[in-house]
Amino acid sequence: MASKNRDRLSQEEIKARLMFLIGAVLSIVFLIVTLGITYALIFVTQPIGAQAPNDAAFIDLLKTLAIFLTGSLGGVLASNGLKDKQKSEYEKAIERRLGGSDTP
Repeated sequence: MASKNRDRLSQEEIKARLMFLIGAVLSIVFLIVTLGITYALIFVTQPIGAQAPNDAAFIDLLKTLAIFLTGSLGGVLASNGLKDKQKSEYEKAIERRLGGSDTP
């Protein structure tokens, strides 16, 4: 029961850990896809005249996945600081007044 002795994480700390986990997972998947494309293009033996149809479909699928992951990773990392900007004292006072906890 050591977890009861620890303080609870704040919302910012939870969000930071979640963003790190999402970024790390997407980066690892992106790396695996990139290595898969590289391996398929360099080390897989292709016919002399053209590429095998199933290899072309596989590489096309990996390209689409890589484009999607690039956009997702960029979106997650770019939106990290947009939603949680710190509120000014004025905004906090307005929220207190609207909530009824502060009288004018």
